Amino acid sequence: MDDAKFEVRLEPDRKGRMVHARVGADEYAAIEKAAKAADMTVSGFFRSLILEGAGVRPILTKDDRLVMALLLEDMRAIGVNLNQVARSINSGKAVHPSELDINLGNVQRVQAAVLTELRSLAKRAGHKRRGEG
Repeated sequence: MDDAKFEVRLEPDRKGRMVHARVGADEYAAIEKAAKAADMTVSGFFRSLILEGAGVRPILTKDDRLVMALLLEDMRAIGVNLNQVARSINSGKAVHPSELDINLGNVQRVQAAVLTELRSLAKRAGHKRRGEG
């Protein structure tokens, strides 16, 4: 087993550090417009862009999180099914080839859905931040 340790925070992380950036009036207006289009505060919008740019955290809407949660649940169910097939094979029981075909087809469908969603998210995130849709 890996000796990795996970930090569990019981209280939200306080934002005690400040980052300053100077922008012109037109730039600030564009930032405000994009933040409003993303249904975010200017501060939250700016923070999300910085964190996304740093590779820390992508911008996800509630709908994005819902779709990802559904895809995760689908993957979890497929994993359970594949585990059952593997246990049967390992215990010497016969498994009909269609069981493997069905499960592998499900894996491919979820993989395609995840890729489609990630492509859409990447494309939409840039447009949304710029107030383009």
